Amino acid sequence: MVLSQAQRAMVEKARALGAGGQGVALSDGACSYLVGMIVADLGLEASFPEFVEELPSFFGDEPVGSLEVQNVAFLPMLERLVDVVPDADSYFECLAKLHKARLKYEKILEVQPIPSMEQVGPRGLLEFGKLSPSALGAYLFWRKWLFDIDNRAAQETGYLFEPIIAAAIGGFSASARDSPVRRQDDASKGRQVDCVTGDRAYEFKLRVTIAASGQGRWAQELAFPEDCRASDYVPVLVVLDSTPNAKLAELCQAFEAADGEFFVGDSAWEHLNNMAGSTMAKFLDLYVHTPLLAVMEDTPQDLPPLTIRMDSGDLAIDVGDETFRVSRDHEASDQD
Repeated sequence: MVLSQAQRAMVEKARALGAGGQGVALSDGACSYLVGMIVADLGLEASFPEFVEELPSFFGDEPVGSLEVQNVAFLPMLERLVDVVPDADSYFECLAKLHKARLKYEKILEVQPIPSMEQVGPRGLLEFGKLSPSALGAYLFWRKWLFDIDNRAAQETGYLFEPIIAAAIGGFSASARDSPVRRQDDASKGRQVDCVTGDRAYEFKLRVTIAASGQGRWAQELAFPEDCRASDYVPVLVVLDSTPNAKLAELCQAFEAADGEFFVGDSAWEHLNNMAGSTMAKFLDLYVHTPLLAVMEDTPQDLPPLTIRMDSGDLAIDVGDETFRVSRDHEASDQD
């Protein structure tokens, strides 16, 4: 089966160089690896003898950039896979987005510069005397570096999380500029929507915490379902973490009052799986649900010791008795 023009465009977009100085592209070898992972995920090894050896785990401890398969033609293999499993093109698109995001974040860790004294120096007044000046300066540098890295992680996850869930259930993310949902308080402005599919407008949340956002922000959260209904869309709230609290209850009530729907916890995953179909439900389980569940359920109440150090200029992070290492690109980090 030859891929359609739309499918080829999707493939090229999925593997193309991302925007910005830290954008990444997917090589033929990386794309072949992703096809091999899909074959393994769907139990199709007998139909694809090219993948005779077990591939490294997608969520393993190897460098993300090392996950490649050589000497296997990528595009013909994908065409064969789509011929066997029609949804395999969507599976590839979502897995490629996730892989590129992980590649980019690995690159961010390699080049994120240590902050300057101009950035952090004045903060030392708040804790001066608690440590020696040299130790306090090092602490301020590390703290700012971790803050910057965490901000980048939040940013990159924001670009990734909703779009891959939206694509998995057959929808698309809509920016405020291009959204079909208009604001009732200003019809010239659109509403950012995590996923639009048919006449449904989805709001995805990992969790809703009891900590209140700013009053304006929370008011906008509560207005979202009303704006959807006024724009002739059914508002749907999907919250993956079922931890109950007053804010979650209030938000669910707002969706219900707008004749919408809400799904929380297990019912949220069940709804997403039903919308996705069997093939894409497999993707959601392996690459979204299971990893998130593991982190949410296995994080210890008593945090283990944390040590961050530079070994010969490379980054090493010890969490308890486990170590995570990053090979730093010193030229790039010095230039940023």
